[in-house]
Amino acid sequence: MIQYGTPEGAGLSQGRLDVAYGLLGRWVEEGKIPGAAIQVTRGGVWIPPRGFGRMASDAAPLPPDAIFLVASVTKPLTCLAAVMLVERGLIALDQPVNEIVPEFAGKGKEAIRVIHLLTHTSGLPDMVPANLELRRRHAGLDEFIRHVCDCDLLFRPGTSVSYQSAGIAMLGEIVRRIDGTPLPAFLDREVFGPLGMRDTSLGLKEEMRRRVAAVRLPEGQRGADWNWNTDYWLKLGVPWGGMLSTVQDITLLLRTFLNGGAFEGTRIIGTATARAMITNYTAAMPDIPEPVKLANAWGLGWHLGVLTSSGYFGDLVSPRMFGHGGATGTVVWADLDLDLTCAVFTTQPGIGRMLGLVSNAVAAAAVD
Repeated sequence: MIQYGTPEGAGLSQGRLDVAYGLLGRWVEEGKIPGAAIQVTRGGVWIPPRGFGRMASDAAPLPPDAIFLVASVTKPLTCLAAVMLVERGLIALDQPVNEIVPEFAGKGKEAIRVIHLLTHTSGLPDMVPANLELRRRHAGLDEFIRHVCDCDLLFRPGTSVSYQSAGIAMLGEIVRRIDGTPLPAFLDREVFGPLGMRDTSLGLKEEMRRRVAAVRLPEGQRGADWNWNTDYWLKLGVPWGGMLSTVQDITLLLRTFLNGGAFEGTRIIGTATARAMITNYTAAMPDIPEPVKLANAWGLGWHLGVLTSSGYFGDLVSPRMFGHGGATGTVVWADLDLDLTCAVFTTQPGIGRMLGLVSNAVAAAAVD
């Protein structure tokens, strides 16, 4: 059962936490972000979530339990689904992907292992070259997968790190082929349902619609019938960025990993599995240059703490942090050293550094 309490009861400074809240409130007042929600926990204490701004530019105030399109915060969930298959002996981390998806071949892709997809070391591009064309004609997910299977590689698998939504798309396809269930249904059954993440779904469910906050669209998406706020995109449920959730729900997932794979007596993965997902795998890959490793620490789907860059996670989290950011203006992280979690969802794209400032304020609030 979730226990709400005061910052002081969690070893947090109210005044320092107010800095984080003040940043979000001020940015709303200044028009820099339309809306935001934040949830912080430490130990077993959940600080009541806060909402700021409005659901859309001319809409109702944004409540703390608003639902957001979280963009790439989706990726750790897709990776979790794939790792569940590893846990069950259905696939292996070092298994060639084309043993599972035979058409994923040619142009050097035979060398790609499952672990390369999980750690952004596959050499696949972020988006397929035809990404915009596919969205403009409202392509289905199967068409995106066909394009991934035909992709050229940026480098030989396992020799560098390059963020790849295309690789996460393939993980969703692996889950579908091995389990026989589309990824959204798999996550409902194996993760969202068991953990009580009632307001989370990969792809829009009709009952969610009135609670979904609208993203302030970048110039290239305004007026497009495929933009982030359209039925097409919201319902497509892409494995690399189509999840909708609340700051409370995603915190259940963070707490599950801090607890070694279980929350409130419900276990979704084994302790060893949870630890593996937040272990730095890129550090152990011998063909990746050391400077690249220092700047890019990846577990199995989770971005890990590094001291060489700020961005979404700020400057004060420990190297034992795991988390992820999203292009729609979202960030989630947990710090094992502090037993602290932070989830900030906004509707303003392109504010990674601003979210890092909020992350700094939250990390600095831990005083006991």
